[in-house]
Amino acid sequence: MKANLHTHTYRCGHAHGEDREYIENAIKNGIEVLGFSDHAPFAFPPDGYESPHRVPMALAKDYIDSLTALREEYKGRIEIKIGFEMEYYPAYFDWMLKTVKEVGAEYIIMGEHYLRNELPEKINAMSSRHKNTPKDVKDYADAVCEGIATGVFTYVAHPDMVLYDINTPFYESESRRICEAAKQYGTPLEINLQGVRLNRQYPNDVFWRLAGEVGCDVVVGTDAHTPGEVYDRESLKRAMELIEKYKLNYIERPKTISIR
Repeated sequence: MKANLHTHTYRCGHAHGEDREYIENAIKNGIEVLGFSDHAPFAFPPDGYESPHRVPMALAKDYIDSLTALREEYKGRIEIKIGFEMEYYPAYFDWMLKTVKEVGAEYIIMGEHYLRNELPEKINAMSSRHKNTPKDVKDYADAVCEGIATGVFTYVAHPDMVLYDINTPFYESESRRICEAAKQYGTPLEINLQGVRLNRQYPNDVFWRLAGEVGCDVVVGTDAHTPGEVYDRESLKRAMELIEKYKLNYIERPKTISIR
């Protein structure tokens, strides 16, 4: 594994460890490119609501400044990229993109964690507390496909995260829509290793079989929330099994799309 563009920091409130520790562990395990993509800061209008799962607006500058300084310090030993993981919410997308540009992000990956613009329902796409309906799955696929079409996302993180019965023609048809959009626009799809580590419903064979049939580009993201997760040999095995099984077009060192 030469590159990982999906790395969080303690600032999002549910990751742990110092920025430097993530970098040191990446170097130790032979990673050549480490991209930080913590949850994008955003104050939702009109009242300025900030999700507790995002980097607070008050810490956005610290995030950029810390990683910029470390990039200079580790220059020649590892390439460090600075970005965010961000949803595609049609109602807020322009504001969200403007926010991450203004704070200094270089790239974004799409992680569609919530359905229908997040507010007011706050329905997490992968939560078993809410039994997703066919409409929920369609709304999820619509958002991912529309987000891909913007052309600004470097890749789609955990595209198969939405919780639904994967052994249904409906799940297959909506997943195929995502894969076809990714193929059309040349946007890679991520096999997410946090899903493996936490035994979640993703990555699943149905989705990645379809990705292979469509001919999508595929990347691996560790979705690291601790320094030790920057490189995880055991979960990486599962990703490589999927890549081999479905003859996926694995991009070991993906290029970032600049949003500057």
